Formats: sequence, structure tokens, C-alpha cells
Amino acid sequence: MPFPQTDRNAKWISLLALYQQRAKQRSPLLVEGKVTRMVGLTLEAIGCRAPVGGRCIVQGVMGGAIEAEVVGFAGEKLYLMPTGPTYGLEPGSRVIPLGGICEAHVGRGLIGRVVDGGGHPLDDKGPIDLMDRTPLMGIPQNPLSRKPITEPLDVGVRAINAMLTVGCGQRIGLFAGTGVGKSVLLGMMTKYTSADIIVVGLVGERGREVKDFIQNILGEEGLSRSVVVASPADNPPLMRLHGAMLASSIAEYFRDQGFRVLMLMDSLTRFAQAQREIGLAINEPPATKGYPPSVFAKLPHLVERAGMGANGSITAFYTVLAEGDDVNDPIADAARGVLDGHIVLSRHIADSGRYPAIDIEQSISRVMVEVTSKEHQQAAQKFKKIYSLYEQNRDLISVGAYQRGSDPKVDQAIDYYPKLNEFLSQDIHDSCSQADSTKQLMELMAGV
Repeated sequence: MPFPQTDRNAKWISLLALYQQRAKQRSPLLVEGKVTRMVGLTLEAIGCRAPVGGRCIVQGVMGGAIEAEVVGFAGEKLYLMPTGPTYGLEPGSRVIPLGGICEAHVGRGLIGRVVDGGGHPLDDKGPIDLMDRTPLMGIPQNPLSRKPITEPLDVGVRAINAMLTVGCGQRIGLFAGTGVGKSVLLGMMTKYTSADIIVVGLVGERGREVKDFIQNILGEEGLSRSVVVASPADNPPLMRLHGAMLASSIAEYFRDQGFRVLMLMDSLTRFAQAQREIGLAINEPPATKGYPPSVFAKLPHLVERAGMGANGSITAFYTVLAEGDDVNDPIADAARGVLDGHIVLSRHIADSGRYPAIDIEQSISRVMVEVTSKEHQQAAQKFKKIYSLYEQNRDLISVGAYQRGSDPKVDQAIDYYPKLNEFLSQDIHDSCSQADSTKQLMELMAGV
């Protein structure tokens, strides 16, 4: 049997039917070729014509087929990257261009569902009826058509609402090493945010963490108004790229419908690593720490898809993995340059038992001054000054070298520090609205 009877292989049958229909129209682009070589995850094909980004079906000599995308060319050769396993392919396998570029199927039927990077359901809730389509790579927006960021977005986390206020349409990075609570913080935001729709992109994560995030962190309450796109680490690099792009396309669709969308992508680093795998596979020269130039071109293209639109907004949080807790690695450094702020999670703070482990001194929201009052900003500045003063003298205080009365400001920092630490702490099952966060901050700083 050339095609096993599964839902996914039924898709290939429909794609082949589409090819045959277009072939009858004698489109000059739809010229079949064959696979001549496979190096790593890259297929080399000759004899066919297709544009970069074009979709193809690679049909094995003995049956079976997979979908692939054109990622480059050299002379008469096309470089194809498959979106699924390549088992069963042989030299001489047919390469059938389908014409056009990859599209994302979008619609309100996605709410409450979990899909993979290709848009296929993963949650055993049946097929999803989606009539609308949009380019997977997105449509570039005129920067002058974007509305300014003028109102805050409540994320339900006191430390962020009060000290790093996020505006509707802001793009912000969540910088963290492994095991410091970034997934838990993302889950808190999905459950407690005031956004209308939440789009979660789990790109390159471990398969176990995908289910754990959906069941234990996101929960039924969070999933009821969310769309989850999961493309775990065992997916081919192209599928991981598609997962991030699909999450952005879904968020764009709901933004254009006038919704306030919160998009959480975990992680931007895995997206960059997937592009690195593709770039190196097609002989692109490595640049900084093995990352080819295309990686640093893809990052701003992905990030710029979020933000304010003509009708709604996409407020985006992108997690950035700090390898070895180094927040200055190439991806982290590039991400800071294209984002509207960054929140740093500290391993030292996490080890001390304070969650969320947000390092207030290293974190900043670049639009906070646009969406908060003068009184709020002054209270936040007082908070940071007292907190920073204590941290600067922590070693002296901890070993008893500081004599009380030597500096009134340090004395004040010592008195206030337990209250500041308590203010920044929050249990995973508790929420704190924007109004309550601001009120508690003002009350805390009233006597300073």
C-alpha cells in the first residue's frame, strides 16, 4: 500500500491531487525532479523548479511520501528540508513541487486546542474546521500604521505589574538559565492575564515538558482561552521554525480581529538553533559561536510580527535561554537589541527560595514610562534604589562588618529589605491585578 491510512498521510494524497490539477494547467514552476543526495537532514534535488519557501512532496520509489520546503539552491540543485521523518526515501525519489508558499490555517476554532508546527491537532479532540488562511511567514506591516502603546496589560504577577509594567503591544524577553522557573512564570501569566486570547508557542522543548505545561501549569482554566502550538525538540528543525511562525500567524489573526493577544514563546533560543541547523546544512558559513548570518536576520523578522496593529495588539514574551547563565551570549545580545525590554530570572534568587526569581536590578521595561503615572514611576524608582543599596552592601551586612548608624540610607535599606523581598514574592496559585499591584507598591513606599 503506497500510503498508510492515517490522517496525516491523507493530507499527502490531497496535496498530490492538487499537484496533478495544477500540472494540467502547465504551470512553468511545477516541473518534477528527483532526489540525488541526502546529507544530514538536507535533500538535494535536480531537474525541478521551485522558489525558496516553496512546498514540495517527496515521494519514495516504494510508496510513502513526506512534505519538504525549498530552503536554498546552488546552480541546478535545490536544497530541501523535510518537515517529517525521512525513513524510506531512496535515491531517485520523485520531487513534486506544489507551487505557492506555506500557509497557516487559522480561525476561532483553534481556541482551547493544542496543535503541532504544521497545524495538526495533538489533543485527540477531533479535527479543527478552519476556513481562513494567512502566509506562514506573515505580511510585513507598515511601521506608521502601528498604533502607539498607551495602556498597560495586566499579567497577574505583582513584580511585573508594579516594577516592570508591560504595555499592550510590547515585545519583551524573559532571560533565564535552566531550572529557574520561567515555565511556571509563563503559566501564571496565561492564567491571570487580562488579555482576550493567549497564544503559547512551545518550540524545541522536551516532549515531557509540553504535556506538563499544558496539564499542570496552564490547566483547564488557562487552556480555555488559549491556543498552544507545540513543536518539541525531536521535530525536524524546519518544523520547529514553522511552530514559531505558526504561533505568530495565529496571534496576528486574532490581533486583526481586534483582540488583545498575549503571545508566549518558549523559546527564542530554540528557534535560533533550528535556523542554525538549517543554515549549516546548506553550507552557510558560521559567524558568531557557530551561528550563521541568517539566524540574526530571522530573529528581528519573527519579533517584528508582534506589537500593535491597526485594530488589536500582540503583547509578546519571548524566553531566551542563557547558556551557562551567561546573559551576553550572541542570541541573548541580539534579542535585547530588537525587544522592548527584558526580564532576567536569577539562579541566585531562585536558590534563595524566592519565586518568581526576577532580578529587578537587571530587568527593564522600555515602555513603562508610557503606560504608568508619575507617582507610580517615582514609587518604583524609590523601591529600586533601596533594593539596590542593600544588594551593594549585602556582603558587609551578612558578615556583620557593617555597623548600624554608619549610613542612614543603608540602615533604611536593612529595615525595608524584608518587606521588599516579600513584595517581589508570589505563590503560583495567587494572582495580583495591575490595580492591586500599584496600590501595594504606593503603600509600601509611602513612608520613604
